[in-house]
Amino acid sequence: MHKEMDVAKRAKVIEWLKTEVVDHVSRLFKALWEGSTTRITDSLASLVVSSYVLGRRLGISYRDLDDSILEKLKKHQQDGHQLEDWYQDISTLEDHMRKR
Repeated sequence: MHKEMDVAKRAKVIEWLKTEVVDHVSRLFKALWEGSTTRITDSLASLVVSSYVLGRRLGISYRDLDDSILEKLKKHQQDGHQLEDWYQDISTLEDHMRKR
């Protein structure tokens, strides 16, 4: 019975984290509408934190998530992503992540 309660608790936490991600996206959109840099930054930070924690609850380590992000950035660079071509956003982010 204890194992069943643990599974139910884990499922409930995952569902709660999913709603947190949606809530942070909603808050981000509102902050963008209002033009509040402070609220935009807070919303983006909350979204990133919730995404990492949700990944961990789903069995993905922070390191694996970081590695996957770096792989995605490399692929975007190789594929000639527009944000890289126009602003070098992809390579700048990759450089930032590698220096952490």
